[in-house]
Formats: sequence, structure tokens, C-alpha cells
Amino acid sequence: MRISALEAIAAGGGAVALWGWGREGRAAYRAIRGRCPRLPLTLFCNEAEAGEPRALGDALLSVRTRADTDALAAHALVVKSPGISPYGAEALAAASRGTRFIGGTALWFAECAGSDGIVRGSVCVTGTKGKSTTTALLAHLLRAGGHRTALAGNIGLPLLELLEPEPPPEYWAIELSSYQTGDVAAGGGRPEVAVITNVYPEHLDWHGSQQRYVEDKLKLVTAARPRIAVLNADDPTLAALQLRDSEVRWYGRPDGWHLRGDRLYRGGDAVLDTGGMPLPGRHNRGNLCAALTALEALGLDATSLAPFAAGFQPLPHRLQSLGARDGVEYVNDSISTTPHATLAALGCFADRRVAVLVGGHDRGLDWSDFANAMRGHAPAAIVTMGQNGPRIAALLAPVAAATGFVLREADTLEQAFGLARQTLAGGTAADGCVLLLSPGAPSFGPYRDYVARGRHFAALAGFDPDGISAIPGLGIA
Repeated sequence: MRISALEAIAAGGGAVALWGWGREGRAAYRAIRGRCPRLPLTLFCNEAEAGEPRALGDALLSVRTRADTDALAAHALVVKSPGISPYGAEALAAASRGTRFIGGTALWFAECAGSDGIVRGSVCVTGTKGKSTTTALLAHLLRAGGHRTALAGNIGLPLLELLEPEPPPEYWAIELSSYQTGDVAAGGGRPEVAVITNVYPEHLDWHGSQQRYVEDKLKLVTAARPRIAVLNADDPTLAALQLRDSEVRWYGRPDGWHLRGDRLYRGGDAVLDTGGMPLPGRHNRGNLCAALTALEALGLDATSLAPFAAGFQPLPHRLQSLGARDGVEYVNDSISTTPHATLAALGCFADRRVAVLVGGHDRGLDWSDFANAMRGHAPAAIVTMGQNGPRIAALLAPVAAATGFVLREADTLEQAFGLARQTLAGGTAADGCVLLLSPGAPSFGPYRDYVARGRHFAALAGFDPDGISAIPGLGIA
């Protein structure tokens, strides 16, 4: 559905609404209003957000602070912000009465798709982990090759802020969360290339179940039908996929881009040593394989572009070394929202003396595999915190008693930081001490998002939060 078609909905008696007034909601409002200046709109937002839209002076905008079933069902179409689940009781009830829910990503794909539905030059990237780094790395390599490239999407810049740019980019590197993957097909669009890095349980509170999370994540390739799907052969869910409408390119297999130790290979040919690259952890080097496979899917010479990865600037809050003070290196991995991500982070410091902070918002993820892994590869200390902290500590207590690592419990990040610092007291730079924030859980509750949590951690460690948070390369360059 093209944005211009919204006027036809209104002309036919169907009302249109926006739901949410964050950055995505504001971008959707500007995009719709720019194309449909006479279209009446309802905005559903919370009371704290309502002041700004009311001050716009838009006589055709009605601002409401309650989105119940009847209010939503009075609209033919609701353009919702990504964080609002379509599986909530009110949304499901409204949908059963005929209301259609889509996101801003759907509007962008509807507007930008060609006659065959494909958005030329678009590479959409998703995955439980690695999607941001893979997307940013892809944009970096494309730009290093002299290609004008947009970096946008869930990484921090809504696609609707980049409608009809002049001059247009040659390529689009687009990160999509599981909240957005279904919107591609919903907008009638098809990516030229779609990349999925992995699929692990996450966001169960938004999706309602693990099965629906996986289904929603995979919609990027099952429903959107990209021209080429780039998939991780090491992920069992992806390895089992059968895609009839897309060519599939695999990475992580001996006949494609893969790693042997730190050496990067294309098939049987060694390309370069990744050991000195700014990609901490084997999983991040796997992200490089994903990006290079996507470049080949675009018809580019990935082998010649691969060495430019050495100049990549890592993203904030993702295994981000803030620096060292008093013999301790502080590492901010606030983006970690699953136990699997925390295990990957710990694997990067296997030869160091580590105190790790874990816990946050409890959305029901199982920490049993994490606890079992600690029997053979535990850090020096684990400090639990947040809503699910007591549940994690209960799982870890018998393991700590058997193996000897320090286990402490805290309520807040500040308390956890202090306890972790105590366990590392007396260490020196030669000891390789690391204080690692890798929570394995969302930040909801005390923090607006993982960025705010990472900024607080930086401040506690004595570093400037403003100096560690900017995402390089957003937009078109």
C-alpha cells in the first residue's frame, strides 16, 4: 500500500491512526502528512508524549491518550511504532473487527518498491544477535568501495526519515528487528538481499511465544521473498529452511565465506587474518562473513573489499571497551539481552579475570544453559541484578558452590557495579582484570533502553557517557 493510498482509505470512509510518538511515530507522521496534507489522523500516545503533537497546530490531528479496543477498531488502518505489539489484547480484538496494523517500515517499502516489488539495492539484515554490527559493517564496506550507501532502520534512523533522498543512494543497508520484519511483506515490498544471522529465543513478551518469535523473524525471507537470502549455515533453524521463491547463499560453509580459527576463507582460498581486526569475538567475525556474502549477492567483488574491515569502527554498547582504570578494563555490552549473548561475551575474555554483571527485565528466558556452561567456563565473579536477578542467582548458586566462582546479588546496576569492583580489588593491568556489563536481559524498568543502561555503566566507571554512545555512519554517505 503506497502512502498516497491512505487518502483513498479516508475518502472511502476508513479512518487512519498513528500509535506511538517515539522517533518512528514522528517519522511516520511527517511522511504521511507530507504526502496527505488533508488526511484526518488520530494519534494514540501516552500522556507524557501528548504535549508535543498537540503543539503542532495540526487541525486534522486528534491526539488521544487511551488506545482501547473500541478506539482502535474505529480505524481502518493503524500505523504503529515497532515497540507496540500487535499481539496485545486490544490490538487483537481490533484486528478481529477489521482494523489493519502495520509499521512505518511497511510504508517505506510500499513507497520505494519497483513494479516487481523489489527495492533495488536494498539489503535487509535481521537476527537475534549480530544484526546491527552486520548492517553497519556492510555499509562500511560498500562505502569503502566508493558506493553511496544509506545506513538506516532499527539501528537508529527510521527508514521514513529517508524518503526520496537526493541524490538517492546506490545501496540501502537496513537493520530490522523482529518487530519490523513482517512489515516488509506487509508493504508489498521485496528486498534485493535479505540476511539472517541467527535465531535464538528473545522478545517473548512482545511476540507471545518462542514459536511466534521465530515465525515473525523468518518473515523477512518466508513472506518478503527476497531475490537472494543470505543465511548462516551454523544456525539449525536457518539450516532447515526451504525457500522456494529466493536464491539462497550460505555463509559458514566450506564452499562460501567462513572462518578457520582467525583466518577468513572464501571457499578454499585464504583471504586474510582477522585476528587484529576491530571485531571482538568469533561471532563478530562471523558477521563479517555475512556481510561479505551479501556483497557478493549484490554482484560486487567481496574479496577486494574484505581488507577494508580493518577500518571498521565498532558500534557502541556492543563489547565496547571503555578503557582501563586502576588495573581494570571496563567493557560495555549493554546490548546483550539474552543469556546466549552473555556467553558469547564471556568467550571473548576466556583468558582474563572477569567479573560480569547479569540480569534485568524478566521476560521468561531460560538461563539453564548459561548455568550449565558455568560449570566448565566460569568467570571469576558473577553479580546478578534486576528483576530476574534472584532467579538467575538461584540457578547459579549450586554451580558456584561446586566450582568456586564468586556469586553476589544486587538490586541495581550501581550496587552490582560496586560488588563486582570489590571482587577485582587489588588487581593490576598485568592480571587482565575485566569488569563486564553483559546483562543477558532487557533494560526495561529502571532504563528507557540499553543505551541508557550503557551510559549509566560508563558513568559509574568514570567515563563520559556522551563520548561512548554515538553510532557512526547513520544516514547516507
